[in-house]
Amino acid sequence: MRNLVIAAGVLAGGATAAVSGGIDRSGQNLNIIFEPGNYAEFSYGRVKPEVSGSQILPLGPFPAGAKSGDMSGDYSTFSFGIKVEVNDKIDLAFIIDQPIGADVNYPADTGYAYGGSTATLDNTAMSAVLRYKIDNNFSVLGGLRLSSLAGEVALFNGYTLDAQKDLQMGYILGAAYERPDIAMRVSLTYNSAITHELDTVEFGFPSTPFETTIPQSLTLDAQTGIAADTLLFGSIRWVDWSEFDVAPALYVAAVGEPLVYYQSDTITYTAGLGRRFTDNWSGAFTLGYEDQNNNLTGNLGPTDGVMFAGLGLTYTIDRVKISGGVRYFKLGDAQSRAPSPPYPPNTPFGDFTDNSGYAFGLKVGYSF
Repeated sequence: MRNLVIAAGVLAGGATAAVSGGIDRSGQNLNIIFEPGNYAEFSYGRVKPEVSGSQILPLGPFPAGAKSGDMSGDYSTFSFGIKVEVNDKIDLAFIIDQPIGADVNYPADTGYAYGGSTATLDNTAMSAVLRYKIDNNFSVLGGLRLSSLAGEVALFNGYTLDAQKDLQMGYILGAAYERPDIAMRVSLTYNSAITHELDTVEFGFPSTPFETTIPQSLTLDAQTGIAADTLLFGSIRWVDWSEFDVAPALYVAAVGEPLVYYQSDTITYTAGLGRRFTDNWSGAFTLGYEDQNNNLTGNLGPTDGVMFAGLGLTYTIDRVKISGGVRYFKLGDAQSRAPSPPYPPNTPFGDFTDNSGYAFGLKVGYSF
């Protein structure tokens, strides 16, 4: 069953980078801590969303009905992890990943009000996790996560923001129950919120620093063998996105609300089947869903909910495992908020429908 877990992981983790839960990307996956023996892996993912809409209301010289063009930039993600078995009770893992991120690039020549607007959010995390096995197949885990965060924004109206890199620390807690004889494992993992205080430049001049919080999350993962060489797996992930915002001082003073914020939390569900075909080949199929919140969104992230399906394949030779995966996702329809002023708060401005994309990834693992 071990190969099946690898094939499932290339779909569920950073190798095919989730497009769910606000700006969630890696899912903060910790499955490497459950690998037997000593193990290292590297994964790379490329995500190509297509998000476009039309303007509902006029704004200055920008007419209602103008098309936005594809405003979602393609992006890549990576992760690296190494796990060491200290003894029969203790495992240690070190993980580098990119938990959240954003890449926005509105085309400048469409007549849409936000044309030419760009935004990036860059986050890299380094996690150290310890797992202690106790009696009766239970284990507990905990660790620390060091987070680096920075971002830039340039809007159509001349507003610019440079939020400079900041480092802060959070923590990880979890527990698991395993039945190796039937390939069963159930784990619950909590990632604490991490609050960054960002030195800020607005309109090209130093501004008041502001705080933003990478939200806390809780993930339930489960898997079990259901027949010879067949694995059923799934997860439920809650993220407290309502505590996240980007609220630079001059922007908030002028507009009366944060540049980016989310009104609701998200829950993302995944389920899949893994199958070992031969001693060398195994594969997995995954489905996922995140419900729409039906709130107006910001203009830098005009999607609401997602459905996705993915396929993964793993080839094992000696101590090396090479996994590849592809995922198609259908993004939920959304309406973005109109600038306030001139429009009243919570006025629909852009209508974004029928958007989708795909992602692919590669993971290489080595047991030593």
